[in-house]
Amino acid sequence: MWTARRWTGVFAQQAGLFRTAVATAAQADDVPSCPGWTFADLTVHVARFLHTTTRYLTSGSIVELRPVPVRRDVDPVVYLDEQLAAATQVLNNTSGNRPVWTFSPAAPDLAWVWHRRVAHELNLRRWDAQAALRTLTPTDREQAADAIDELLGTLLAARLRGDSPPRYSGTAVVSCTDGPQAWYVRFAPGEAPEVRAADRNEKADARLSNRTANVLYQLRGRMQLAGEGDPTVLKALRMS
Repeated sequence: MWTARRWTGVFAQQAGLFRTAVATAAQADDVPSCPGWTFADLTVHVARFLHTTTRYLTSGSIVELRPVPVRRDVDPVVYLDEQLAAATQVLNNTSGNRPVWTFSPAAPDLAWVWHRRVAHELNLRRWDAQAALRTLTPTDREQAADAIDELLGTLLAARLRGDSPPRYSGTAVVSCTDGPQAWYVRFAPGEAPEVRAADRNEKADARLSNRTANVLYQLRGRMQLAGEGDPTVLKALRMS
C-alpha cells in the first residue's frame, strides 16, 4: 500500500540518484530526452518544482499560488541543494491528510497528492539525467506501476486546467506484462478521463501492453510508443 511516507522514501532515493547525475555532468551538456534543455535547465527545473511543492505544503494554501519565479542568479546545483534540503524536511513533516490545493480536478486536495507527485517527478528526471550520461539504473516495478496509475488517473485530467483543454474521445486499455495491473481509460471531450481497472480482454480502441517500466517511459515520451489501435487515442495517453 502506498502512503505519504513510502512516496517520501522514493523521493529520497531518486533525489540522491538525480543529484549524483547532475553533479557528474557538465551543466552545458544537452539532455536528449528533453529537447532544447541542458543539464543546467534540467537542474533548475527540478529545483523550481521542489520549491513549488514546498510552498504548497508549508502554506497549506487551498487556492492556486502564483508560479515560483525562474532563478538565474544562483548556480543550478546550489539551488537544487537548497530545495532538496527544504523538500526533504517538509515532506517528512507534513501529514498526507493535510488539506492543500492540488493540480488536478481528479485528485483530492490533500497533501499526499504532492508526496506522490514529487516521488514520480524525481524518478522521471533521474531517468532523464542518467539516460543522457548512459548510466541508467533499473526502475522498481511497483514504483513504475504507481507512476502509471498517477499519470492515467491524475495527470491526464490536469490538462483540463490548461488554456486549450484536449478534445480527445475513445477508449484504451493499458496493461503490464510483468504484473497484474491493467487500466481502462475512456476519453470524452471536456471531461476528466474515466479510469478504472480493466479486464485484459476488454475491448478498446487502442491498447498498450509491455513491461511496467517500459509502459511508464512510453507514456512519458521517453521511449517509442509501441501500442496498437487508434493512434489518436494512443497519443492522448502520452504526457512528455
